[in-house]
Amino acid sequence: MTSPVPAGATRRIYIDKQSPKAYHALVQTSEAVRATAAEAGLDRALVELVNLRVSQINGCAYCLHVHTRAALRAGETPQRLGVLAAWRDTEVFTPAERAALALAEATTAAADGTAQDAAYAAARDVLTDDQIAAVIWVAVTINAFNRVSIMSRHPVRPEG
Repeated sequence: MTSPVPAGATRRIYIDKQSPKAYHALVQTSEAVRATAAEAGLDRALVELVNLRVSQINGCAYCLHVHTRAALRAGETPQRLGVLAAWRDTEVFTPAERAALALAEATTAAADGTAQDAAYAAARDVLTDDQIAAVIWVAVTINAFNRVSIMSRHPVRPEG
């Protein structure tokens, strides 16, 4: 199966459909990470905030579409979703959420060791070791899904 082709672009394959065993392994990893996050005491809304923030950084329209819906189902508010890209400039996120978002950003921009150190130090103040590990795994996993969707050009079509 191939993706739609924007003007001037090369037709791409849906790599998830082209290599279903590899994609299924990624889905299984995601399910294990979701269970790990729940066992660590991270609620689903926080996991979805991490998924959304990483997807914003990576510019993955498809994952933003999917995880906005999931965040709303998990009880997130339109206000918090609307300001997520500027979370540092708001007062609407808890210290634990702020630590998780910073850690997710540092995981996504892995080459920035200074940001990693700062995020990790902040996370140590408000998250348990299990929660830190879970946030990092959530970020790693959504980064992988972002790349699958971006490289496949998974479409986001109008609803209705």
